[in-house]
Amino acid sequence: MSIRQKLNGKLGFGTAPLGNMFRNIPEAEALATVDAAWEQGIRHFDTAPLYGAGLAELRLGEALAKRKREDYVLSTKVGRLILDEIEDPAKREMGEKGGVFEFGRPNKIVNDYSADATLRSIEDSLKRLKTDHLDIVYVHDVAQDFYGDEWIGQFEIARTGAFRVLDRLRNEGVIKAWGLGVNRVESLELLLDLNEPQPNATLLAGRYTLLDHERALQRALPAALKRGVDIVVGGPYSSGILAGGAHFEYQKAPADIIAKVERIKAIAQKHGVSVKAAALQFSLAHPAVAAVIPGASRPERIAEDHAALNEVIPSAFWQEMRAQKLVAADAPLPGDKE
Repeated sequence: MSIRQKLNGKLGFGTAPLGNMFRNIPEAEALATVDAAWEQGIRHFDTAPLYGAGLAELRLGEALAKRKREDYVLSTKVGRLILDEIEDPAKREMGEKGGVFEFGRPNKIVNDYSADATLRSIEDSLKRLKTDHLDIVYVHDVAQDFYGDEWIGQFEIARTGAFRVLDRLRNEGVIKAWGLGVNRVESLELLLDLNEPQPNATLLAGRYTLLDHERALQRALPAALKRGVDIVVGGPYSSGILAGGAHFEYQKAPADIIAKVERIKAIAQKHGVSVKAAALQFSLAHPAVAAVIPGASRPERIAEDHAALNEVIPSAFWQEMRAQKLVAADAPLPGDKE
């Protein structure tokens, strides 16, 4: 069974918000959000140690403990070890995500893509998630947004460490898939150029959305399709700006992005389309994309995502989006199939 088949549905649940992303989320609300996802038929859950310094994994593990493990697909990430408590969580060095998880657990986060750290990270995640196995493991944020000009060196550590460990675990049947979990296309392009190891799934966040997709269309997605690497799109709402929020790329949205979103909203209103539906369905229209995993921290958001996935969008909307150059000329669109 391929990962695409195992995901059993195009809509998954990204749990970064459960790590107290941008706000201090009550425990009951976080757990209720996971329950709402389950009730809406979602069986694909993605998390990471970074999200709230272990908080999202703990909450997801608690919420899923009452479910049969064989009934859902679980992915997490390696590359960050969660260590002892520190006095001020805001002092964590988190690249462009600085401050995003300021309300998370007061733990120290250490970046380490070595083989030993990868195995330790998996062991720690299994404990937090209250499970005995993982389906997909992504190597987290080995890219420019965290490491600047040093990202190639970090990538090489991952290539000889995390990549090879995960490749072995996949070949042994311990996990079903591995790849990158990144917010940048360049590291995915580099991974797809390697002869070994061989990934089979990658989480690409924020780089195949209505607001940012041109670079991914050039090389990464065609290469993934050719090599049979399933792409899971994270952040389809571009940190929230496409879902009525104020953030883009984990920061307050700049004026040019706000203006572009307003143009999209105007066309959506003209055709009676919700922007959330357009965002989800655009990401899923590319044949390389196996699933999309919007994040949520409130139960009612799950129902909105489910409705957006199933909303009927007229082809005239997509035609106007293309005519107004709000989507790339070569981007596959849902309306193209009609």
